[in-house]
Amino acid sequence: MKYTHVKSLSYSQFKPLVSIKISTFSEMLRVLEASQSQHDRVCPSKLALEDQLLMTLSYWLEYRTLFHTAMSYGFHESSASRIITKIENILIKSDKFLLSKKLQHGKGIDWEVVGVDATDMTIERPKKQKKF
Repeated sequence: MKYTHVKSLSYSQFKPLVSIKISTFSEMLRVLEASQSQHDRVCPSKLALEDQLLMTLSYWLEYRTLFHTAMSYGFHESSASRIITKIENILIKSDKFLLSKKLQHGKGIDWEVVGVDATDMTIERPKKQKKF
């Protein structure tokens, strides 16, 4: 999903697709534009800043692997990881959005965690007895 396709959507279509309001997306984009480094200006990414933000949001929303997310945008998995991490760090440092990398601790916070092991296991079947 590229920004050129998404920007023409109405509010009722944009929010379910991207999971945030158009105004929040615009504010995130302003924060990203303001924090662009000199390196980004000299060596611009092949992916526009709007599309980098969309890739990050789709990665968070859809719980897809980095491989699948990268393939959707025509990148290698390591490049997608680098872009998503960069966008996450900029948004977290801005303190304008609730994006915490650490779990909250303190009084009144009760975390209950359930772990599920969903690894694949080979089934060991007994060998059939030969009949004589």
